[in-house]
Amino acid sequence: MIIEIKVPTPGESITEVELASWMVSDGDIVEKDQEIAEIESDKATLSLLATEAGKIKIVVEAGETIAVGAVACTVDTEFAGEATSQATPEASSEPAVGEEKQEVSPKPEQPEAKANTTNYPDAKVSPLAKKRMEEADLNIDEVINGLKRISTKEVEMVKNLPEQETPSSGGGHSAFIASHASRDAERQKMTMLRKKLSQRLVAVKNETAMLTTFNEVDMSAVMALRKKYQSKFIDKHGVKLGFMSFFIKAASLALKHHPMVNAMIDGDEIVIPDYHDVSVAVQTPKGLMVPVIRNIETLSLDGIETSLKNLAEKARKGKIGLEEMTGGTFTVTNGGVFGSMLSTPIINPPQSAIMGMHNIVERPVAVNGKVEIRPIMYLALSYDHRIIDGKDSVGFLVKVKEMIEDPAKLLAGGFDPEQEVLGL
Repeated sequence: MIIEIKVPTPGESITEVELASWMVSDGDIVEKDQEIAEIESDKATLSLLATEAGKIKIVVEAGETIAVGAVACTVDTEFAGEATSQATPEASSEPAVGEEKQEVSPKPEQPEAKANTTNYPDAKVSPLAKKRMEEADLNIDEVINGLKRISTKEVEMVKNLPEQETPSSGGGHSAFIASHASRDAERQKMTMLRKKLSQRLVAVKNETAMLTTFNEVDMSAVMALRKKYQSKFIDKHGVKLGFMSFFIKAASLALKHHPMVNAMIDGDEIVIPDYHDVSVAVQTPKGLMVPVIRNIETLSLDGIETSLKNLAEKARKGKIGLEEMTGGTFTVTNGGVFGSMLSTPIINPPQSAIMGMHNIVERPVAVNGKVEIRPIMYLALSYDHRIIDGKDSVGFLVKVKEMIEDPAKLLAGGFDPEQEVLGL
């Protein structure tokens, strides 16, 4: 029986998607609910599952755009019984008719042995390809052996390669540079996700009155607290205590004091949510994604850290769902992990504000009339000046600064604990 596997609906208003990659080859035997392909829309990357077991016939090639509801492949269920037998190496020592026999070599125990062992020592590998190979844990032999077909493109590339000249100098930095000199350029097709991201970023610049305000934060107190209780935190909650959770929690409390920073424009109205759904920018191989942690106002630091860990892992693996990336009211991004000193982050529509964290650097600052060296982070808040005034934007950052420099205020809702005790 032939079963058609159609492209599912990733979400409302999405009419077509890109079939990013196939995880199986044409003619493979697949099992029920096995992941067979990755589908990429302008909002998220989803997995295509086999609805039944059997032999697969691919209808749409990887990289093609396909309409939602169209047939991506078919499965012949008459071959369903062969799935288990093919999965067992001992079942047969000979390849099936029309199939190539694959030699499976055991993985070495040490990763460096895999990288150094190759039958193609003179093969050229571009820096980008080398990075992709490291991410996929592949060596040169596995890439070359994994090629299914040599096309005229590869033949022409090899035929037109210039003869390599051996550097006359012996070894050293100059010889290394000469041997790796290249004028090659790699072209990549822009994914639907990056196309949509590009359109949205340009739209934000054109359609909002975006302004950025800055402040600096002394990280001494948070760093000391983190160092003192890190091991106990891990033992009790099973996750590491990072800086992001402090800033996300502080941002949530600051939003209570300045609710307009959490607002957004809807037509002729301003919507001010009473909840704080914080989008967290995560860099993935396929582009920037902003999964949402909902109701931050109800979460403790360990709850935020656990949510951050789970969403970041799913985003990097491309397994995050569309519902986990929509509905945020405020965004936090951390360019400091890449070494950024200062930036003006772009608003994530339809939100009206985004807070940017940066790297922590020891800088001389004045403390009680004396110059001291303190770990300082620059904070940025980009906001839509159409609905957020300077008083709210500056006040928001000052409130976050106060809570990070005195973490006890996180327990007092952003207020001074001593004044709360005294009822002032």
